[in-house]
Amino acid sequence: MIQTYLPEAKQGDKRIILLNGEPIAALNCLSSGNDFRNNMAAGGTVAQTKITLREHEICVQLAERLRKDGLIFVGIDVIGGYLTEVNVTSPTGVREIYRLDDTRLVHQIIQWVEQVTF
Repeated sequence: MIQTYLPEAKQGDKRIILLNGEPIAALNCLSSGNDFRNNMAAGGTVAQTKITLREHEICVQLAERLRKDGLIFVGIDVIGGYLTEVNVTSPTGVREIYRLDDTRLVHQIIQWVEQVTF
């Protein structure tokens, strides 16, 4: 895969966790300084962040399609207000969000699963 380099990536690559199309948390992934990539697997670090209005709009635009495709638990990546990835197989970031601000997404996810009838 090839994608255009976005200069805004220097400010981070935001991972937004969505549950049934709704954003429930986010974190900012930052480069280690030894690599231009911001991802944790490349040694990047993470920081607390908030979801901006633009990022919320992206989530709203994706929600119906994600639900239609049965993609209940996903992580999207946003750089500079642009959607760059949709991670659908075990999106990372849940443990890091818990470590950063004590938000226990696991409980929220399990509660959602327990309430849903398929």
